Amino acid sequence: MVRKTEEMDSGQKTVVLLQELLKWIKITSLPQVKKILEELLPNEEKKIAYQYSDGRGSQEISELAGVGTATVSRWWASWINSGIAEPMGVKGGTRAKRSFSLEDFGIDVPTPKAIKTDKQEETSSLVTEGQKEEEKDE
Repeated sequence: MVRKTEEMDSGQKTVVLLQELLKWIKITSLPQVKKILEELLPNEEKKIAYQYSDGRGSQEISELAGVGTATVSRWWASWINSGIAEPMGVKGGTRAKRSFSLEDFGIDVPTPKAIKTDKQEETSSLVTEGQKEEEKDE
């Protein structure tokens, strides 16, 4: 059970106060963050690149989003400057790590270009098996 504020030491009071402030900041900020994300990520490529910017390299992100690595680097710089991503220092440069998950804001994340869906994989394996059967018959 939580003690009354009068019975708490100053450190405990600070923690309780910060938790309360965080709750209110989240509630009042969520609509603005969603609006900013939607404005800065208007197309599928940017949404994919942003969502997968979790420490991965620009080459992997570029393949997932279907854009060039230079484009990913430019987007990262823009997202870091706008506050929706944090810089990550790595050997050879800087990467961006997203600050938010698009799914947390109800923003759909398109399927990455370089990843097949299960249905696509099933279809291609069926085609491959069908081709093998045809080859046997010939």
